[in-house]
Amino acid sequence: MDVTFRIGDKAVYPAHGVAEVTGIESKEISGTKHTFYILRILDNGMRIMVPTKNVAAVGLRAVVNKSEVKEVYDILKSREVSVEGQTWNRRYREYMEKIKTGSVFEIAEVLRDLSLLKHDKDLSFGERKMLDTARSLLVKELAVAKGHKEEKIVRELEEIFTC
Repeated sequence: MDVTFRIGDKAVYPAHGVAEVTGIESKEISGTKHTFYILRILDNGMRIMVPTKNVAAVGLRAVVNKSEVKEVYDILKSREVSVEGQTWNRRYREYMEKIKTGSVFEIAEVLRDLSLLKHDKDLSFGERKMLDTARSLLVKELAVAKGHKEEKIVRELEEIFTC
């Protein structure tokens, strides 16, 4: 499925989160003309150029729609931890892979699993950082998808994980 973006559109860049398409530029590289999306990551202002023909390869995608938002909340409310009983380093690797996919559903699983795990035991430094990353990526995308302020999404997530 080919996704095309226009200037002003919001898109999700894996592991970096929601970005705004600030431009579309053509450049000649080694005699071949290439078109790029110019993205500005909302979280930190970083600028990224993505060749339009590589959108699928890098995992750039549109922000989730309303029905997908409901699915994300269903994942968060589920209490089935997917990697129970694994060593922390195996868990860490698995969660890192999920975050790198850029899939909002995979990121939701990481947030849910680590949030639930945190209630049972202390998380390692790496796991705490990953929990923060997953939360930040999810909050930003859900805020854009729902048209709410990030603080409201943070409160909704806290309510879900207050056991």
